[in-house]
Amino acid sequence: MRETIYFDNAATTSLSPEVLEVMLPYFKEIYGNGSSIHGMGRKAKAAVENARKKVAETLGTSPSELFFTSGGTEANNTVLRSAVESLGIKTIISSSIEHHAVLHPLEYLSSKGLVNFKLVKLDENGSVDYQDLEEVLKNSPNALVSLMHGNNEVGNILDLKRVSKLCRENKALFHSDMVQTVGKLPINLQEIDIDFISGSAHKFHGPKGVGFLYINANNKLTPYLIGGAQERNMRGGTENVAGISGLAHALALATAAMSERKAHILALKTYLKKELESSFKGIRFNGMSGDLDNSLYHILNASFPAHPDNEMLLFSLDIEGICVSGGSACSSGTDIGSHVLEALKIQDERANVRFSFSEQNTMEEIDKTIIVLKRILGK
Repeated sequence: MRETIYFDNAATTSLSPEVLEVMLPYFKEIYGNGSSIHGMGRKAKAAVENARKKVAETLGTSPSELFFTSGGTEANNTVLRSAVESLGIKTIISSSIEHHAVLHPLEYLSSKGLVNFKLVKLDENGSVDYQDLEEVLKNSPNALVSLMHGNNEVGNILDLKRVSKLCRENKALFHSDMVQTVGKLPINLQEIDIDFISGSAHKFHGPKGVGFLYINANNKLTPYLIGGAQERNMRGGTENVAGISGLAHALALATAAMSERKAHILALKTYLKKELESSFKGIRFNGMSGDLDNSLYHILNASFPAHPDNEMLLFSLDIEGICVSGGSACSSGTDIGSHVLEALKIQDERANVRFSFSEQNTMEEIDKTIIVLKRILGK
């Protein structure tokens, strides 16, 4: 069997064996419903609350401000749709390169006439124009800003404190999709004046299908999912006890090893960038991903010059056992191109490949990938 080289960690990461061990008892022995009053139900409930406490400690917040969800998409939808319904938000300001889990709900709310949806200007690399954001905020009473902390395709990083300051000066609320940064960058909510953040376990070696939403205690949202009193009446549905326990343990492991993992992954990214530049004339890097000091250290989005085999590049790499992406994994398998690269006006004839790493990747995998790329592109 051909060895698989997995460079698509921004889409999802492997489940840590240690996390799986923590989860297994809640499948096999402590399988009670956390809402049940009997002993097994109480054990399940205790596991959920212990996990909430662990996540809160890691993020520097109170357990009462954390709510578990099915992932980042649900968390984002909860904020955007419930803020309009319960907080009187009239305008939501975002950007054209947000994840579809933000853009699509905003397009829906706007199409129904429920909110005024505005896009902040971006520079040529896709970074937020903070002066434009300030101007938009000045003319937008009862507003909420929703801007992602780290872009999942091109690795751009938002200045959270700068945006927070602008929001507070203009009496606006601030939400950030932190799916790509939780567990990878230091996040202390005691040091960031923010109203809502979203996270997802499978981005930091936790299980799929579980995430969380932080809601600052100053804000009271109506629930998005109605049908039960779980999550302190904020999210109906039987708790995913195993997933929640796995999320908390995965986040604790990621936080403890953050510096070590970053050093290893940044070395991989630096090496791949150097090898691509020396091997392919005209190579570029989309967004800020090529800036080793000012982008997410686990994402490198490479743009290859025009070539007859560009259209089949991702498929050819897949045949060789190399897993990469051309954009957001949530749109893979469709004929729709990346809205992020479209917003950055990347030329159609170029082939764009997002390489995203974890601490499990190696330099040898990069060497093998370069050899395959040279063979496919005739170098």
